[in-house]
Amino acid sequence: MRVLVQRVTTARVSVDGEIVGAIDPNPQGLLALVGVTHDDDAAKARRMAEKLWQLRILDGEKSAADVAAPILVISQFTLYANTDKGRRPSWNAAAPGPVAEPLVDEFAEALRKLGAVAQTGVFGADMQVELVNDGPVTVLLEL
Repeated sequence: MRVLVQRVTTARVSVDGEIVGAIDPNPQGLLALVGVTHDDDAAKARRMAEKLWQLRILDGEKSAADVAAPILVISQFTLYANTDKGRRPSWNAAAPGPVAEPLVDEFAEALRKLGAVAQTGVFGADMQVELVNDGPVTVLLEL
């Protein structure tokens, strides 16, 4: 599992022109782009949620847990792109939808159980994500 985390001052995701998830943090929140590979499981999704919740990348070296920062979770299979050969990425390392979707849901639900206000996009939809990256701070988490 890979999670590309961006510290944001605002973020939202739309599908067909309708906002389906948004955070308007005061003053910061996290946008989590979540990629799933073939050997990931629910336990790994929960560990990754804990790691993100405790990650100290907010102002003053605080974590989302410290300040109850909101988190917007977006599925992102392209985090497993293989660009070693040619000009067209391969997506072979990304888990198929029936495997990935429940794990992205598990990740978001694990964040909620930890106390996060977590919103999501729509798995598999053509989503438009808008954000203001604060810092900029962007970190890749992997398990």
